[in-house]
Amino acid sequence: MCIHSVRSWPSSAVVRRASHFRLGPLDESEITKMDATGVRNKKRDTLLRGMHAIAFAQFSFAVYYDHTYTVVPRHIARMHDAYGGRFKFLTFWNAILQAVFFFVCLLNDFGGSNELSPAKRPILRRVKDFIHASFGFPVAMFVGVTFWALMFVDRELVLPAAVDPYFPWWLNHLMHTLIMVTTVLEMIVAPRQYPKRLSGLGGLLIFMASYLVWLLIIYAKSEIWVYPVMEVLSWPQRIGFFVVLFLFTAILYILGEYLDRLIWGRAKKSVGKSAKKKKSK
Repeated sequence: MCIHSVRSWPSSAVVRRASHFRLGPLDESEITKMDATGVRNKKRDTLLRGMHAIAFAQFSFAVYYDHTYTVVPRHIARMHDAYGGRFKFLTFWNAILQAVFFFVCLLNDFGGSNELSPAKRPILRRVKDFIHASFGFPVAMFVGVTFWALMFVDRELVLPAAVDPYFPWWLNHLMHTLIMVTTVLEMIVAPRQYPKRLSGLGGLLIFMASYLVWLLIIYAKSEIWVYPVMEVLSWPQRIGFFVVLFLFTAILYILGEYLDRLIWGRAKKSVGKSAKKKKSK
């Protein structure tokens, strides 16, 4: 093709043809967008690492302090001196669970991925997603909501006032209030991929059933119910109470799924659409 023929093209045709061959450098607006995206990702990664480190530290300390220094005399509350030690309380189980979960989050921050929808999720990300979906969110919300609901009705049913000198108020809020705050924050700031409901909800119900069996073992060993509310109920009422709690746990799992779709659903769809467009090209 001769130079004269190119000069004879209309200017609009030249622009159209040139747009198909973008061999030159990116324009300034595109570079700015890429820089801004990189800065946002770095800020988000720094935020996640800081939040996960703080959450891991606070729950690890709560577990250590509760196990080492919380000693309630038998004449104050006999269930505290019963078989099982601190491990008889679901609150203690949950604090350990949250410490382990946020430690996995930290490992994922440095060796996994916090991308919205990675093409292939690293093993750390898959473990992190499953723990939060199946245990982290629903168990934390269950512990916090049921504790404060019973405290509102009658605190003697869950944490008698006589225990206050041995169980400090700040530890109470670490293990019954901040657990809800941190798990909701995790839901908001970090994306996840929920497992299939059968495996996710099944894992949660197995966890809760394991704790129920543990409660019955403690009662068989010591003839003491871990929670005072169980003592005022008959056996039919206890069975009904357990069934209601299991249903509530399942509802919390489904609530987690809903919140995840509400917060991240639109962004995940847009990422999926852009990925399909790239493949089609």
